[in-house]
Amino acid sequence: MCRHLAYLGPPLTLQELLVEPEHGLFRQSWAPRRQRYGTVNADGFGVGWYATGDPVPARYRRDRPMWGDPNLLDLARVVRSGAVLAAVRSGTEGMGFAEAAAAPFASGKWLFSHNGAVPGWPGSLHGLAAALPPEALVRLEAPTDSALLWAYARSRLAAGVPLPVALAETVTAVDVPDARLNMLATDGTTVVATVWGDTLSWRRASPAGVIVASEPTDDGPGWRDVPDRSLLVATADGVTVDTLELTAEAAR
Repeated sequence: MCRHLAYLGPPLTLQELLVEPEHGLFRQSWAPRRQRYGTVNADGFGVGWYATGDPVPARYRRDRPMWGDPNLLDLARVVRSGAVLAAVRSGTEGMGFAEAAAAPFASGKWLFSHNGAVPGWPGSLHGLAAALPPEALVRLEAPTDSALLWAYARSRLAAGVPLPVALAETVTAVDVPDARLNMLATDGTTVVATVWGDTLSWRRASPAGVIVASEPTDDGPGWRDVPDRSLLVATADGVTVDTLELTAEAAR
């Protein structure tokens, strides 16, 4: 299991978003408070952000704990962005532990993270893999369930499906009992998250900003927990939460 976070709003430094909050993602790498599976997220991390005027995000990913990277704090001090997606990883046995296995995954303007696991990998996702062209499987960034989920969602986006529907369809396509499918994705202007088997919360970061996170990054007011089996869509101006199963059914 992992922890992840997305932000949209007025530009902030990565330090303000990830490091300074009392229970921010930096601290969640060794002391998460709501994580149901696993106790530490030491198997890698990644940060993706968008620069003004450039629709393609930059990424910084490592295969070590967030607290053990000597470059992160310098980077976090100076990188400022109004759209960020970051994650810390607790790897699942049988999946890779290389840098390429750390979220966020990327394609064009998109960033993607998966907080969860699919039991029985890889055989349990044979049907999902079979729905993809061979070249998509060859280009998987890592031999993990998360990379395959992203490949499937990316195929739906390439077919012209909106991001909320693409993630809802991905959840529906998995069809594996006890799969945990909290996914988080953004194009730099909209954040979409699925809640399926683990925790998610959100709050206003400012009148024109929003944070969506696996768990609250502080004990301040305004945090709202998202019910299980929900689909959240957030922009800097507002947040909507719908029943994920109904969204997926309507997409068929």
